Amino acid sequence: MIDLSSLNENQREAVLWDNGPLLVLAGPGSGKTRVLTCRIARILEQSAGQHFRILALTFTNKAAAEMRGRVEELVPGELGRVRLTTFHSYAAELLQQHGNHLSFRPDFQILSNDADREALLDDVLGRIRKDLAYSLPSHFKAAQLLPAVTRLLEQCVPADQAEVKLQQANVENAIPLARVYAAYREALRKTNALDFPSLIAESLDLLTQYPFLVKHIRKVYKHILLDEFQDTNQTQYRILSFIVQPDPTTLFVVADDDQIIYQWNGASPKRIQALRDDFGVSELQLPENYRCPPLVIELANALIEKNLNRSAGKKPLKAVKQGESGDVVRVFHFNTVDEEAGWIAQDISQRNPDERKNCAVLARTKKLLDLAGRKLEEAGVPVYYAARKDEFKSAPLRMLHAILRMVNTTEDKQSLARLSKAFYELEGISIELAPVLSSASADGKDLLRSWLDEVKRRDAIEVRTQQLLDTGIKPLLNSLNYRDFSEKLLKWAEACQQTSRPDENAFNEFEEEREVWKILLAEITKKFEGEDVSLNQLLHELDLTSKTPPKPAEAVPCFTIHASKGMEFGHVFLMGLVEDQLPSWAAVKKGDNSFEMQEERRNCFVAITRAQESLTITFSAQVFGWAKRPSRFLGEMGIKL
Repeated sequence: MIDLSSLNENQREAVLWDNGPLLVLAGPGSGKTRVLTCRIARILEQSAGQHFRILALTFTNKAAAEMRGRVEELVPGELGRVRLTTFHSYAAELLQQHGNHLSFRPDFQILSNDADREALLDDVLGRIRKDLAYSLPSHFKAAQLLPAVTRLLEQCVPADQAEVKLQQANVENAIPLARVYAAYREALRKTNALDFPSLIAESLDLLTQYPFLVKHIRKVYKHILLDEFQDTNQTQYRILSFIVQPDPTTLFVVADDDQIIYQWNGASPKRIQALRDDFGVSELQLPENYRCPPLVIELANALIEKNLNRSAGKKPLKAVKQGESGDVVRVFHFNTVDEEAGWIAQDISQRNPDERKNCAVLARTKKLLDLAGRKLEEAGVPVYYAARKDEFKSAPLRMLHAILRMVNTTEDKQSLARLSKAFYELEGISIELAPVLSSASADGKDLLRSWLDEVKRRDAIEVRTQQLLDTGIKPLLNSLNYRDFSEKLLKWAEACQQTSRPDENAFNEFEEEREVWKILLAEITKKFEGEDVSLNQLLHELDLTSKTPPKPAEAVPCFTIHASKGMEFGHVFLMGLVEDQLPSWAAVKKGDNSFEMQEERRNCFVAITRAQESLTITFSAQVFGWAKRPSRFLGEMGIKL
C-alpha cells in the first residue's frame, strides 16, 4: 500500500481524485512531481492485473526519467504499464506504429539539426528550379527559407492551404513559398524522414484523418496525465484534445499560469482557459512552497500579483520553510556589468567547495552569462552551460552513430559522409564517396556493405580495425545487435586513443560522450520497460535527446532563465536586473500591461523561485557600454533602492 501520509492535504486530494478531469494549479516548489508520480503509482496499485496502460506526457527527457525512477520505487515491477515520455517522443511512437497511413515507414530518420534540414531543402529548391512550370525568386536560399517553413509546420498548415494562409498574412512571395513548403513536406515523406516540427504536424494529420486510431489509443491508455501543461502550444493541445476523447474523465493536468515563459514557442495563458472551456475540468491548487525561504516567497508574491491575466482566485504562494537567519536575500548595485560579473565570480569563488557547488548564475540573456562564465573561470571556478547538443562531437561516437543510422537506413548518404570523415580522423584512411555510391548502385548493395568492401581494399588498415570490421560491423548487419556492437566499437576506440591519430582532435570530448552514451542507453531501455528496444526506436530516441553531458559536481551552472525552469539551486545569483534586459527591450517597448511585459514578469518570478537557501540580485548602471535604469521588477518586489 502506497504511503501518502507525508503529503499535505491538497497534494493528497489531487492524488486520490476520482471525480472527472482535473486541473492542478501547482506553484513552484509545490511538489507537483511527487503528486504526479504518487497518482500514477496509486492507479497502478489499484489496478494490478488489469491490462490498460497509463500515458503521462511531459516536456523534457530529464523530467520523464526522474518520474520513471520515482514510480519504479513506489510500485516495483509495474513500470511496463506506463508510457512516461515527451510530446515529441510520443509523436515518434505514433508514427512508428501508424505512419504507414501517411507513407512513412517505421524506420524513418529524424533530422535533428538544421544542417540536415537545410540540405534537404536545398535539394527541394534544386528540383523545383529544374521544373520549367515553376519560377522561384533568385534570392530563395535554404538557410533563409527554413524559418518560414518551420513556422508553417509548427502551425500545422496543410500543404494545400499554405498559399491561402500566406496570402492572408500578406507574406511576400506567398505563392512560391507555399510551393516550397509543399515540396519540402513531400520530400520528407519520399526520403522517409521527419524533423522536430513535422513529427507533431504529421501526428496531428494522422489523428485527424484516421479517427479509428483515436479509439485505439483510448482503449490502450485509460488514464492520461500531462505535466507542465502551460508550455503546450496550439498543435500539442489539439493532439491532447484528440487522445482524451470521447471520455476525458481520467484526464489529469498539472499547470501553473505564473510560469508561462515560452510564448515565443506558442505557449499562451489562453490554453488553460481553453482546457476549462473544452473539458469542464475541476480545479485544485497547490500553493504550498517547500523550496524557497519565506523572504523569497514574499518577493515572488509581490511581483507576480502585478500580472493581470492570472487564473481567477489564484492563491499566493505559502512558504512552508521556517524563517532563516543570515543574508537570505541580497541586492547589489554596480557601475558596470563587468564589475557586476567580477563580483559574482569573486563571491562564489570565496565560498567553501560544498557551498560553491550549490551556486548557480541565472540571467535573461546568454551574453550576460558568457561574461559571468569568463569571470568565474578566471577566478578558478569551473563552469557548466546548459546548451543543447544535438550531435556527438568526438570521432568515435560520430562513427558509431553514423554506422547505426546506415544499418537502419541503408541508403543514408549523409551518414555515409559522416562515417567516412570520422574514420579518416581515426585511421587516416580516406574513403572517397563516389566509388562507394557507384559500387552500391551497380551491385545492388546497401551503402554500408559497399563502404566495408572499399575499406578492405586498403593495405594500411590496422589489425584491430580489421577485427572491428569483421567481428563488429558484419554481425551487426545481420543481427541488429547494437548493444554488442557499441561495446566493441568503444573498446576499439579506447585502444586507438593510446596511439597517435591523424587528427589530434579526434578524441575531443570522447570520455564524456562515452558516459553520455551509456546514460542514454540505460534511460532509453528503462523508458521501454519490458519491451525490446528496436534499432529504429533507439535512433529516434537518440535524435530527440540532447547529448549534453551531466553537470560535473564541482561546476557552477550558468543558465538562462528559460534553461533553469524545472530546476532548483541552493544559492541563486540573478544578474542583469535592468530595463531592456529583464524586462527585455521588446517588452519595455510594448508597455507595462502588455502580454510581453507580463511574460517578462513571469521570467523574473521563475528565476527567483529557483532559490532554496539564498537569492542574490545584481544590476549595473552601465551594461555593455549602454546606460541602464534598474529593472521595474525590483520596485514591484518591494526592494528599496
